[in-house]
Amino acid sequence: MAPETTRRAAAIAGFAKPNAIQRGAFVTFLAGDGDYVKGVVGLAKGLRKVRSAYPLIVAVLTNVPASHRRELELQGCLIREIEPVYPPENQTKFAMPYYVINYSKLRIWDFVEYRKMVYLDADIQVYDNIDHLFDLPDGHFYAVLDCFCEKTWSHSKQYEIGYCQQCPDRRPWPVAELGPPPSLYFNAGMFVFEPSISTGKSLLSTLEITTPTLFAEQDFLNMYFRDIYKPIPLDYNLVMAMLWRHPGKVDLEKVKVVHYCAAGSKPWKFTGKEENMDREDIRMLVKKWWDVYNDKSLDLPRRKLTGPREVGSPAASGGVKKPLMSALSKAGIGRFVKAPSAA
Repeated sequence: MAPETTRRAAAIAGFAKPNAIQRGAFVTFLAGDGDYVKGVVGLAKGLRKVRSAYPLIVAVLTNVPASHRRELELQGCLIREIEPVYPPENQTKFAMPYYVINYSKLRIWDFVEYRKMVYLDADIQVYDNIDHLFDLPDGHFYAVLDCFCEKTWSHSKQYEIGYCQQCPDRRPWPVAELGPPPSLYFNAGMFVFEPSISTGKSLLSTLEITTPTLFAEQDFLNMYFRDIYKPIPLDYNLVMAMLWRHPGKVDLEKVKVVHYCAAGSKPWKFTGKEENMDREDIRMLVKKWWDVYNDKSLDLPRRKLTGPREVGSPAASGGVKKPLMSALSKAGIGRFVKAPSAA
């Protein structure tokens, strides 16, 4: 994207320092017509509240309705429509049925107009400025270590023997019996990466020959980036289970990013009836999310839209007639790689 185009796009999005947009962007993913759009709206407002200098790109599948796209545009989000990615045909029963669509996240490696990006799931909220993540050294994949203590991990050897990488000394890995401990494993709800067409192609070609596993694209990304993965503090992706599994490692005063991924913790669906959801700290974090979501002062001034505004469209770039991906294709850097077939 040309510098002048990115400056205009940043101005439309309502972010603090338009001249910084060339260095990076936040990106999230949305599919279907469900209520996850509320999470993206909340995320956009959260980033604005902490005065981030970077835009929020929303990678959407074609089944995201126009009404949801408009709602996100009115919050300053930049929409990028992507093609779905499916794993090879298999008999795997994912930990959650909807995980299968999450492979479409792999398309964000095509967003090469940004030098570096921070991916955030739609059920994440940012409570402190994290723009400094864009200054991390290149050549690595950054994310927060996951926790193996919940029942969703009951299929794993880690869960079976009571080993968790969050507290490896509590139950050491039995090297004599099982050999070297498993590689460090991150939660893929938040990560820092460098877009690259070649990496994107490699991800898709590798996926074609990789048997899917229970945690879908999270397992796949862990496998693919194993050699360049660098852990970052849990303050950048607090998985809810840490509050009751490893409370001594959590300081809520320092947490910058909260991941509402535990069953029943989605603020827009919260009832407090599910296991662990009656905790005071959980209720406090849910209220904190709603405080951002309901803060009208964080809404952008309403503007008249004549149609969907996507990155590179006339509304986003001040008169550019051809969509961004068309222009990138002509430059030889924006081609979509055919998705692996699920049939």
